[in-house]
Parts: sequence; structure tokens; C-alpha cells
Amino acid sequence: MKASKIAYKPVGLALGAVTGMLAGAVFKQAWKMLGHDEDAPDATDEERRWGEILAAAVLQGAIFAGVKAAVDRGGAAATRRLTGTWPG
Repeated sequence: MKASKIAYKPVGLALGAVTGMLAGAVFKQAWKMLGHDEDAPDATDEERRWGEILAAAVLQGAIFAGVKAAVDRGGAAATRRLTGTWPG
């Protein structure tokens, strides 16, 4: 395994934590922008309809994937600028 991959591991872990927090905040704002006053439903929320639960899950997954890709790509690009090698 290349040294750059090993050195990037702690950076990747830290970026993962940031990704989760950032994606959660973006999702919460997106859910409110769609006209929902309440928090997004949980899958086991008995009072919510199937459509609302599935829409929230799909939106949350898409936002998380997009934020994760952006953060991972930015971290890899920053690592390349600092070290001269791509960590992937």
C-alpha cells in the first residue's frame, strides 16, 4: 500500500465525520424548504404515510451521497496539492 494512502486514512476518517454532520444539516434545511414544518419522519413513525417516509429517505440518501462525494473529492484534491500524489 502506498504511503499516501496510509497517510490519508486519518484525514478520510475526519472527513467522514464532517460529511455526516454537513449532510444532516443540508437535509434538514431541504426538508423545511419543501414545506414541512416537522422533522423528517422515521421509517417506524406510525402517524406518517408511506409516500412521505420514502420521499424523506430518498432525499436524505441523495443529499448524503452528494455531500460525501464533494467532501471526499475535495479532500483528495487538497491532499494532492499538499503532497503531490493522489490518495486514491
